[in-house]
Amino acid sequence: MAKSSSPVSEVADRYAQSLFDLARQEGSIQTVESELDGLRSLIEDNADFRRLVESPAFSAEQQAKGIAGVVDSAQPSALTGNFLKVVARNRRLFALPGMIRRFKQLAAAERGEVEADVITAAAMSDDERNELKDVLGRYAGKTVTLRERVDPSILGGLIVQIGSRQVDTSIRTKLNSLKLALKEVG
Repeated sequence: MAKSSSPVSEVADRYAQSLFDLARQEGSIQTVESELDGLRSLIEDNADFRRLVESPAFSAEQQAKGIAGVVDSAQPSALTGNFLKVVARNRRLFALPGMIRRFKQLAAAERGEVEADVITAAAMSDDERNELKDVLGRYAGKTVTLRERVDPSILGGLIVQIGSRQVDTSIRTKLNSLKLALKEVG
């Protein structure tokens, strides 16, 4: 996997790796991952909580109080609750979405899974989805989980990104290539 040099992603990677290592020691990777999924949903669905996470305008004390309220309400495992409190106390809430994303990647790798981002012009049928998962699984040598998105602007075909590799068989890309080739000829 390609490493990003962004300071935010480096912070997210370090915190996620630490949480993952502790969860592995406790045998609670699945529990922590599930709790982080709930937290990700809260960030996406609750504008006030999202503002608390993203905004630098809140003091460390305000962030710590907000997270303590979430922890008291959600009652996550001690590991997840303590992790969130440390993140808030250290003023790293801005990197929480990246921490969640990276933890999920680490957990998937631990299970021998890999995620593939797939963009299609129209929704895939179950048969197409299963066939694509089989092909990508043979390529990657792992169980593949598809993260699908429909984008009609690609006109047809699909774009698949697995790890740092991308394959673009979209009609839009083929038409753009043809257009460039024609410009060179004429």
